[in-house]
Amino acid sequence: MSNEAITYLVGACCGVFGLAAYAAWILVPAWSSYSSWWQRFAAAFLSLYVLAAMVGVGLLGGAAVVWFYDRWAA
Repeated sequence: MSNEAITYLVGACCGVFGLAAYAAWILVPAWSSYSSWWQRFAAAFLSLYVLAAMVGVGLLGGAAVVWFYDRWAA
């Protein structure tokens, strides 16, 4: 397996595990906290902001590693 294939595999696994964590720890509790359908859909929609924040923090962390890698690797 090439290095590029390993990189894609690791990225795909991280994406799947991240979405599973979002669904299990954020979406399901938000959905089950309310009884009427419109409150459930509103909570699920608003939880997308939490997902966007998680993705943003991950992107900023990854960008920081790429930016400062030459200083840490030496």
